[in-house]
Amino acid sequence: MAPVLRQNATRSGSRIHAVGAYRPDVVVTNDDVCQWIDSSDEWIRQRTGIVTRRRAAADVSVIDMAEGAARDALERAGLEASRLGAVIVSTVTHPYATPSAAAALTERLGAAPAPAYDISAACAGYCYGVAQADALVRSGTAEYVLVVGAEKLSDFIDNHERTISFLLGDGAGAVIVGPSEEPGISPSVWGSDGSKWEAIGMTHSLNEVRELESLARHADESDDQALISAALNIWPTMRQDGPSVFRWAVWEMAKVAQSALDSAGVTAEDLSAFVPHQANMRIIDEMVKQLKLPEHVVVGRDIVDSGNTSAASIPLAMHRLLEENPGLSGGLALQIGFGAGLVFGAQVVRLP
Repeated sequence: MAPVLRQNATRSGSRIHAVGAYRPDVVVTNDDVCQWIDSSDEWIRQRTGIVTRRRAAADVSVIDMAEGAARDALERAGLEASRLGAVIVSTVTHPYATPSAAAALTERLGAAPAPAYDISAACAGYCYGVAQADALVRSGTAEYVLVVGAEKLSDFIDNHERTISFLLGDGAGAVIVGPSEEPGISPSVWGSDGSKWEAIGMTHSLNEVRELESLARHADESDDQALISAALNIWPTMRQDGPSVFRWAVWEMAKVAQSALDSAGVTAEDLSAFVPHQANMRIIDEMVKQLKLPEHVVVGRDIVDSGNTSAASIPLAMHRLLEENPGLSGGLALQIGFGAGLVFGAQVVRLP
C-alpha cells in the first residue's frame, strides 16, 4: 500500500491584522515638476488630481522603505517578526534582478529563516501578494505573512518625459495577513492582458543598455561621438501610452471590481470603503460612478499627496484612510490594483 502524504491542517479564514506605511520626507510639488516638462500646476491637478508626490532621498533604498512600513505594521499588529511564516515584497524598482529585496528585508527584521520572495506585478503586485498570503495562511503553510509594496520610482524617471514622470512617487505600505475564525479576505479576481504588454514599461531593456555600453567602450575616435555620448548616458526609464491605459482602466477595471464583489458575495451597499490603485483621480472617480458606490462608502484618495506609487499605493491609501477614519475598522473594503503587463487583481477585505 502506497504511503499517504501528510498535509498541513487548513484554517477557516484569514484577514489583514494591521497595515503600516513609510512615506519619504521629500515633497515634490507640481511646480517643481514643471521645471522639466511643459505643463502647469493647474493642468496636472485637473488631469490627475495630484498636488504633491513624495520622493526618497538618494541614500534611501527600496529595502529601507519596505523595512519602515513592515516595522510599522508589525508594531500595530503586536507581532514579533520571528512569527512571520513568509515575507512577500512587491516591487518593480529593486535595482537587483537577484537576490530579492524580500530576502534582505527578512534578515533585517529578524524574521529569518522565513521564506522570502519578490513579486513583479507592478501596480497589481500588492493585491497579488494578498492573494498569495491568504492562500498560505488558510492552507496552514504559514501562520502570519508579511506583504509589502515598496517602490522607488524616482530612480527610473526621466524628468523631461511627459507621459508618466509627473505621476510617480516613492513609498512603501505593508500588511500582516494572519488567521481568522471567519474569512476576512474574499476570493481574488486576478489576471492579465498581455496584448497590451507595451502600454506601460521601460524605454530600454538591460540587454540594450549592455550593448550600447559595449559599443561606447570599444569605440575609437573615428566613431560618431554623439552616439558614444548617448550610449554612456543611457538608463532605462518609465513611459506609458497614457490614452490606451486610461481607456483600459476605466472600462475594464470596473468590471473586475464588480466581479470581486460578486465573488465575495457582497454588494456595494455592504462596503465601508473602496481602496483602488492610486493611478489617476479621474480613473478613481469613473470607477466609483460605474460601481454605483453609495455615499457612505469612503474612497481612498491618497494620490492627492502621494502620487502614483505603483505596488505601494493601495496599502498607503488604506493606511491613510484608517488614520483619518478610525471608525472604518472592521468594515469591508474593496481593493483593486492594475498596471503594467497589463495585470490586475482585486479582492474584498475586512479592514484591520
